[in-house]
Amino acid sequence: MPKQKLPNKNFVWDSKLAYVVGLLVTDENLSKDRRHINFRSSETPLLNTFKNCLGLKNKIGYTEGQRGQRVQFGNVQLYNWLLKIGLTPAKTHTIGKIEIPDLFFKDFLRGHLDGDGSITAYTDRYNFYKGRNYTNKRIFVRFISASKKHIDWLRQKITKFAGVKGAFIVNKPKSINHVPIYEIKFAKKESIKLLKWIYYGRNISCLKRKRVIAEKAIMAISNEKRREYTKI
Repeated sequence: MPKQKLPNKNFVWDSKLAYVVGLLVTDENLSKDRRHINFRSSETPLLNTFKNCLGLKNKIGYTEGQRGQRVQFGNVQLYNWLLKIGLTPAKTHTIGKIEIPDLFFKDFLRGHLDGDGSITAYTDRYNFYKGRNYTNKRIFVRFISASKKHIDWLRQKITKFAGVKGAFIVNKPKSINHVPIYEIKFAKKESIKLLKWIYYGRNISCLKRKRVIAEKAIMAISNEKRREYTKI
């Protein structure tokens, strides 16, 4: 006797679920069997955070070739709900907008950043002029996607809710077998504003490593004097 089909379920949005959705949209995480959900990462703390957000007890395993780690679990109702809100199985280059409540967009965006985005912070020392060395602290925040539709939607939402636009960049494929990678890149002032917006509380779900980078950069830039020069 065939198993009875489970009814569709509408999951209740909260900050943890929105964060998980942000993580899942950054990779091909829905299996084609319409049941299993995979989350892959090279960072064990992020995999544990993913598990905690969903209340999973599944063990962390390895991807094919042992090149990374993953959490895999089966949940037909969650799988179907993810399809309903805009995720697609194994097609990250075709994903578009995600149906997410405005209230939880910043949590979704933080998951997006932890999943496949980056925060880069460093100090520039250059412009040697009349025995002086000009120092400038830099920070860049990047979001990437293989889908132009998705990155356009993401940029529109970031501009609307965080008040920053960033620069739109197309990274051309290195071979005919690859697709372009689309990027939103935020520089210093916009990065600080954006990071303060998404890291709005102490107990929010996030990859601690990236948060530490963000907080150190925010502190350093806040203490930076305008046009600081030092004698050399």
